[in-house]
Amino acid sequence: MRFWIGAAGVALTACSAPASAQTEPQTPIYGAHLERFDYPYPVHWFETRSQGDAVRMAYLDVAPRGAPNGETVVLLHGKNFCAATWDQAIGVLAEAGYRVLAPDQIGFCKSSKPEGYQYSFRALASLTDALLDRVGAAKVTLVGHSTGGMLAMHYALLHPERLERLVLVNPLGLNDTVAEGVPYADLGTLRAEEAETDHASIKAYQQRVYYQGEWRPAYDRWVDMLAGQYASPDGDRVRDAQARLSDMIQSQPIVGQIPEIDVPTTLIIGQRDLTSFRRGSAPEAQRESIRTVPEAAETAVNRFPEARLIRLPELGHSPQIEAPEHFHRMLLAALASGD
Repeated sequence: MRFWIGAAGVALTACSAPASAQTEPQTPIYGAHLERFDYPYPVHWFETRSQGDAVRMAYLDVAPRGAPNGETVVLLHGKNFCAATWDQAIGVLAEAGYRVLAPDQIGFCKSSKPEGYQYSFRALASLTDALLDRVGAAKVTLVGHSTGGMLAMHYALLHPERLERLVLVNPLGLNDTVAEGVPYADLGTLRAEEAETDHASIKAYQQRVYYQGEWRPAYDRWVDMLAGQYASPDGDRVRDAQARLSDMIQSQPIVGQIPEIDVPTTLIIGQRDLTSFRRGSAPEAQRESIRTVPEAAETAVNRFPEARLIRLPELGHSPQIEAPEHFHRMLLAALASGD
């Protein structure tokens, strides 16, 4: 998955464009911590320390609206997403009787982005576990999308006793793209790629990779959300965090440990997803051997001790955004499958 960075192969040139197009005046300025971007539910704060730094973790905590079923679902966002992008899913789950928690991980969105922070899935999983302690959530179901799916798998290895089940929505981590031929990128390279990120590149990447070349006005809010961080006066803090998070993804594969994830797992996979982390940076002759998320899922499902695969034939990387009603039916069915 390229996460809208130039090395993923999206050609973005503006040499002949007028100056007004190059400066993109339509891009909102939301701040490096989305200070001016409204979330759909009240934002709570978990304040703690990590790696010697004081950090704040934003999260949503939504009580059941229907008859409470006593279960808690934790929604883990992807690298190009935030807790807010679970907006509709939160409402559906709450109506079905679930308590819903949706954190912004450290390094993302409204949460802290400590300077020089060493991002790791273990650190993010430990912070998530500490958050669950703080809010009194005992056994939970993790629903992880994209990079959030990779985090969910790492969490399952560390804290299996806390999990009812896993639901992985087009997750990264089902294959190791570096092992398949993507060249390792050092932090300097990743920072240089992040320097190219803007509203146009974010939209172009998502349209091509997530939505099969199509675009709907409903997607614009989520592009604005991301671009509004980069375009802020303190946008370099976002770029540095994103570069370090990309290094975390490429350097901490999980695929070899999938057989150790002894938690009932459901994979919900949009089959038209072209996501393959940093595939565009590989030599063109090698790209065909680097699998996309749907391709990797076909093999990975058989490596989990207990897993099933739900294929969504007409959907891409973000089915919860592209076809929310259909996705929500699949998600509720997955959550009920262990009852």
